[in-house]
Amino acid sequence: MMTTVLVANRGEIACRVFRTCRELGIATVAVYSDADAGALHVREADAAVRLPGATPAETYLRGDLVVKAALAAGADAVHPGYGFLSENKEFAQAVIEAGLLWIGPPPAAIEAMASKTRAKELLGIPPLAAADVTEAELPVLVKAAAGGGGRGMRVVRELDALKGALAAASAEALSAFGDGEVFVEPYVEDGRHVEVQILADAHGTVWTLGTRDCSLQRRHQKVIEEAPAPGLPAELLDSLYAASASAARAVGYVGAGTVEFLVAESPRALGSAGAGGNLVAHFLEMNTRLQVEHPVTEEIHGLDLVALQLAVAEGTPLPPEPPAPRGHAIEARLYAEDPAGGWTPQTGVLHTLEFPDAPDAPDATGATGATGAAATGAPARASGASALPGAVPAHAPARTRVRVDTGYASGDTVGVHYDAMLAKVVVHAPTRAEAARKLAHVLERARIHGPVTNRDLLVASLRHPDFTDPARLGTGFYERHVEGAVSADGTDGVGVLTEPPAGEEQAAVAAALAAAAQGRGRFGGGWRNVRSQDETRTYTGHGTHEVRYRPTRTGGHEVTAPPGIRAVAVGPDRVSLEVDGVVRHFEVARHGDTVFVGRHRLTAAPRFPDPREQTAPGSLLAPMPGTVVRVAEGLAVGDPVEAGQPLLWLEAMKMEHRVTAPASGTLTALHAAPGRQVEVGALLAVVQPVPTEAQEDQTA
Repeated sequence: MMTTVLVANRGEIACRVFRTCRELGIATVAVYSDADAGALHVREADAAVRLPGATPAETYLRGDLVVKAALAAGADAVHPGYGFLSENKEFAQAVIEAGLLWIGPPPAAIEAMASKTRAKELLGIPPLAAADVTEAELPVLVKAAAGGGGRGMRVVRELDALKGALAAASAEALSAFGDGEVFVEPYVEDGRHVEVQILADAHGTVWTLGTRDCSLQRRHQKVIEEAPAPGLPAELLDSLYAASASAARAVGYVGAGTVEFLVAESPRALGSAGAGGNLVAHFLEMNTRLQVEHPVTEEIHGLDLVALQLAVAEGTPLPPEPPAPRGHAIEARLYAEDPAGGWTPQTGVLHTLEFPDAPDAPDATGATGATGAAATGAPARASGASALPGAVPAHAPARTRVRVDTGYASGDTVGVHYDAMLAKVVVHAPTRAEAARKLAHVLERARIHGPVTNRDLLVASLRHPDFTDPARLGTGFYERHVEGAVSADGTDGVGVLTEPPAGEEQAAVAAALAAAAQGRGRFGGGWRNVRSQDETRTYTGHGTHEVRYRPTRTGGHEVTAPPGIRAVAVGPDRVSLEVDGVVRHFEVARHGDTVFVGRHRLTAAPRFPDPREQTAPGSLLAPMPGTVVRVAEGLAVGDPVEAGQPLLWLEAMKMEHRVTAPASGTLTALHAAPGRQVEVGALLAVVQPVPTEAQEDQTA
């Protein structure tokens, strides 16, 4: 039996595995890069080993260093988590050859399923040859044979773009996975992404633990997941379970894994895995590891999949059948990113990360509350003993349950080197509607003070009719409602999910009055017999708000602008305002010039702006810190460019981001070269804009 587990990963999944290990009495070892020296997963582990460097290639992707770390720390087992080396057969083999217990499938099974092309061939589903693609086959999807997470994927809608998409996808795949192989398959518009969780032991038992729906995605990365997948007919479910079990048995699979399908009404052949009603399921791939979204499966089955991974790795047989699912679970991925700004990743200090509905989330030291189960990554457990760790009977939830899995705590810094996910917020409830309603409420009430996040997008998504009605679910959800396409009911979806939450003007008033209260407490002041001018403060959020107020005889405040707002109670951290007879309360937190009022993020405008902060027209600034990975082929100073034309690509937080010309004109400066590290706001290029007709008339 294992006594000490090293987790060859970081962040949320490392913390998740550590918590189960603690529950089972197993010691833990973390590995960390220089950028992660103070990270939560390092603080939570019993021991930690440094991997010198900051980038994944220098650290978490160095299997040789990870194996050395396990041996140096006295670990006898290695858990790979997800991402990084979790599906690397060479790493799995190196762990085994070092005499360590590998908590994952056999290297041969990893190899058989790691390449999507080989997996399809194994199951008798040949990929589409790029040379055979015709106009009639479009659109198609160019996809990396190795890896996942949306890297190395391109949708091609015009035949002339196929060659460039193949080259770009191959380059991205080579950079991300060390394997530039790509393939082509027909692209099904707006299908549903459905997956089956499997768990197999070394004795021939294969569990299929229901379905998950992961259709809400952007850039092929999942945003909201749920279990079970709603609204699928029984005959289709049976075919999905049979295909998943067959895939596992075909490669002698042992451990946890996921088989992914695209479910659609389209008759286009991707390799049909079964049908039900007018729906057809197409095999996509098999992930030979634990998935990010595994908590929703844990919640509805009452299982701890990590505990089961450990047990299976030790040779424990599974019972013949898994426990039946109960209720519904939905998970939202909270990212440090700006959906309204092109999903740009955000970095900086995470001053506060608190979920009032899950009070046992880790604090800044990594400690958790006594109960722990609500927010520390431990799945729901029913009472009663079981011979198999993690295999406890599922329970029907009497009420909703909130769970938060995170690799961050208040005070941590979100850096540029790794994924921008802050937390996974999960709700388990008796019904899907109850789970969605509660999850939206939990996210609304969360205190997230730091970088811009996708919190408001998540709340709007959970309440949108195209989510609440399972018949409207599809992978094109965000294209319809964020990127300007038409929604399922025929209405224009531009910006629907990125509109700011209501009440920003009132939030600005609360921020101004709280600042006044703080100033009064610090410097004195108050009402004067001679009436003075109004005090003015300006805040910028999605709009700009000028707030004017004056102190009253009773020590309160009178708001003079905007009109119709009365201050009921004012303190440095809490303000109550009355509008149209309704009193609302606002929690206020200040961090430098940034003010957080509930869900609102405001910036206090300086009284004397620094003219040096202004930039010349046409300047192209880095929208985020990152690395320049490539510049448009043949691009040189003096070239004419069009507004929106891609000029270069930045890599940040495991994603490539296209940087485009801010205007049509002439490229007069280029300060970017492949490999250059840039900070946010760094000058990348300058485009001299083409004069407008009005400007030309003025010049004439």
